[in-house]
Amino acid sequence: QVQLVESGGGLVQSGGSLRLSCAASGSIFSINAWGWYRQAPGKERELVATITSGVITNYADSVKGRFTISRDNAKNTVYLQMNSLKPEDTAVYYCNAQKRVFAVITGDYWGQGTQVTVSS
Repeated sequence: QVQLVESGGGLVQSGGSLRLSCAASGSIFSINAWGWYRQAPGKERELVATITSGVITNYADSVKGRFTISRDNAKNTVYLQMNSLKPEDTAVYYCNAQKRVFAVITGDYWGQGTQVTVSS
């Protein structure tokens, strides 16, 4: 099993920055894809950013150029640096970890979520 604990959410003004952290524990040696997702009230959960094989990153168009996903292997932690925040970034942000064998997801783990609120 893999346990994920997010932190770093909060209330920030438009244009501000936050850094989310996701601390991982358990059987993380076989995790090869990490991601951040978000869910706003009344909307479906959506992908924000992923990092695979430790270096390959992918971002939603809405956050490109503003958000950066990174991983610290020594600390077993994944980060999401969020700059130039907008009110539409308001959502609960979830950390995700996946075990993949080729294209097949064999393990899918989620954190409890952390609230990010951006005021205008």
